[in-house]
Amino acid sequence: MKCLKNIGRYTSFWGPNPRSAGGGSAAGKTPKWKLSTKKAAISVLSAIQTLANPHTSRNHQKSILIEQGHRDEFVPYKAPSELPFYGRSPPVYPAPTANGTTPLWSHPHHLASLLVSNLTLQEKLNLTIGHAGPCVGNTAPIPRLSIPSLCIADGPASLRGQEYVSAFPAGIHLAATFDTDLMSLYGRALGREFHNRGVNIALGPVAGPIGRIIKGGRSWEGGGPDPYLAGKLFGKVTRAMQEQGVVAVGKHWVGNEQETRRRLDWDTGRHAVSAEVDDRTLHEVYVWPFMEGLKEGMGGVMCSYQRVNHSYGCQNSKLINGVLKQELGFEGFVVSDWDGQVSGVGSANAGLDLVMPGKGFWGSSLEEAVRNGSVGEERVDDMARRVLAGWYLLGQDRGYPERAIWGNLERHGAVDVMEDHGELIREIGAAGTVVVKNEKGTLPLGKKRRFVCVFGYDAQVKASPWTNRDRYGGGYEENNGWETFNGTLITGGGSGSTTPPYVVSPFEAIQHRVRKEGGILRWDFWSGNPTPYFNADACTVFINSYASETFDRKNLTDKFSDDLVLNVASWCSNTIVIVHSTSIRLVEAFITHPNVTAVVMAGLPGQESGNSLVDILWGDVNPSGRLPYTIAKSEQDYGAVLDPAGAEDEDFPEDDFSREGVLLDYRAFDRDGITPRFEFGFGLSYTSFSYSSLHTTAKPRVDTNMGEWPEKNKEIVQGGHPDLWDVVAVVTCHITNTGDLHGAEVAQLYLGVPNSEKDGKTPVRQLRGFKKVGPLAPGETKKVIFELTRRDLSVWDVVKQQWRMRRGEYKVQIGASSRDLRLETAIILE
Repeated sequence: MKCLKNIGRYTSFWGPNPRSAGGGSAAGKTPKWKLSTKKAAISVLSAIQTLANPHTSRNHQKSILIEQGHRDEFVPYKAPSELPFYGRSPPVYPAPTANGTTPLWSHPHHLASLLVSNLTLQEKLNLTIGHAGPCVGNTAPIPRLSIPSLCIADGPASLRGQEYVSAFPAGIHLAATFDTDLMSLYGRALGREFHNRGVNIALGPVAGPIGRIIKGGRSWEGGGPDPYLAGKLFGKVTRAMQEQGVVAVGKHWVGNEQETRRRLDWDTGRHAVSAEVDDRTLHEVYVWPFMEGLKEGMGGVMCSYQRVNHSYGCQNSKLINGVLKQELGFEGFVVSDWDGQVSGVGSANAGLDLVMPGKGFWGSSLEEAVRNGSVGEERVDDMARRVLAGWYLLGQDRGYPERAIWGNLERHGAVDVMEDHGELIREIGAAGTVVVKNEKGTLPLGKKRRFVCVFGYDAQVKASPWTNRDRYGGGYEENNGWETFNGTLITGGGSGSTTPPYVVSPFEAIQHRVRKEGGILRWDFWSGNPTPYFNADACTVFINSYASETFDRKNLTDKFSDDLVLNVASWCSNTIVIVHSTSIRLVEAFITHPNVTAVVMAGLPGQESGNSLVDILWGDVNPSGRLPYTIAKSEQDYGAVLDPAGAEDEDFPEDDFSREGVLLDYRAFDRDGITPRFEFGFGLSYTSFSYSSLHTTAKPRVDTNMGEWPEKNKEIVQGGHPDLWDVVAVVTCHITNTGDLHGAEVAQLYLGVPNSEKDGKTPVRQLRGFKKVGPLAPGETKKVIFELTRRDLSVWDVVKQQWRMRRGEYKVQIGASSRDLRLETAIILE
């Protein structure tokens, strides 16, 4: 038995096959017994075979130790074969070594190399795994060389779980601003809070999930389904955060688009869902936004739980070694999602650098693998260098703030890092609020609306939101399956949620405004059919749509909320519906009702929620938010990407990303000729704008490479081939405020590449530029400049494995949304 236990230890270290589907054992029709996870014993023969050949999938036929009642016995079990999935994710070895090729990383890697050369093997190994500590993740200190434990913390919108920190709007809300200046200010403020609390590494921003699955539980954390918009947000926030001295970790690399079946089930052996994605789709949709963050110097990337082409994300050598570190020249570290490592040698050789939150399959086992030659010590050196290079890159070796991270049961002095961030949060909250309907002069309310009713569960804060001290509203232990949130919704659930210092509810802000202007209120937060008040000037109805990590949404509507709106609208001729939603929320039940005169998509605005909303409703801020996704008329309009894949009894579940390819969201609606309720990029203003004077210039610089391909002999830097970022065309136009109020317009540039109609796989148009213009005074005109890079005009060539700028006519369209296109011209490349 002792021999069997030792063999089990070695084979669990090898883990699922790094070259195959990421395989490992998979249970089929498993008996209803609990599999012993601590005693994962296997047959001697299988163990010897696995040790002899680590690239053979572990235990196609094995004996599993079963705990049945109070006795252990070996039960033969034949697992399904992984052989049909071998090779779908090509092996790419060895892992590229970071050497400071990118100028930004040159000196940090030099310093890290000097330091690593003085470390023992044990000290280097300690830098690759998580250790106990106060933070969500902690590396090991090396006191003799004055290397501290590095503190890693969530998340993309808040220093979650702490006191005296801010709760920023969610990523999808920030995307709805279409404002790169606000994206930078957001990253700066968020980065300052992490830095000033002594956090070395922040887990954010998010570019995956991008929002492929309409009902996906985490789509709200990032910038939405358009890669260009998501990428601009990702890059701006990354740069601004790191300018404050904290390492930004982009997540999740890559294809993590659903919560259903996202992880390997160690008890049953059933595998995580596999994102079956072709090469072009991978690059043009899912890798695209990450490139922006890498270009801006991103120090860390988190690999994902699920499989891609049947190889697990944190041991997928094609994605980590081949695409991220080789093709995109990444010089930072790759960290596992928490407990996302599923093998030892496999993940080490596939390019994983740091395991969290514990040692996973590494620790002493990785040391043994180095000593027996299964993993080269140079690979461990590279892991340690990459972690330390980020520390040096951002000057954390020189006077970094003392760590100030505590639990709610620890007594400590207040370390307030909020500064004036509430003002910025309020501004972003308003800027990301999208008015989609406004009839009969309903908005702005102004002083003419003195009698206001406030109805709905979303108008007031939740009565008991702190059942989980780290997650406002509720943690995993209680939120599973929630469709709505019983209180005003300012964040989604899970590791991307926030812990606000306060929440300004819509009712609080409306009451303050109405009282100030001498009006009156009536309110009801609970009833589905509130008492009518025929003298009311306006009736606001607050509903929401919730989502969280660990589960996907069931529906895009809910009957209670729709009925509430219709009940109020049945007697109130001026019904204003406010929807706080994590992502897409359909509005067909009430959008055409004649008494529903205004609908506001208020997103996830953060702690200043009510103030941001009142700024819009009363006209202190002219709305300029735009939808970062398409709102359909029917769930069926979204087609195959509506629901997550993977039935409970599937051993190797998969989802075919190549089915829609690069045609997500408005791209698919354009291809299929489907009329949405509200298109991507849509949003109303209280004023109006005209577009004029369109002009294009190709090759703005004499030395610009205008060839079909990037130059072969240039060295790759972080972010990819340097030619990809060259400006190859400039487009200008003029925007004029033709209305009566000050306001800002969001001008959007869409590009159609040559032959897009012929191949059926290329979008008719895709976003390749946006500018928030203004605020402009009535009658004021401003020139808008769009710079188009080589990458903007390129498609990924799967044969040449390079970005190709096709020859021919590029259609250029500029307008106020993806379907409201005002100007058109062409760029011709011969």
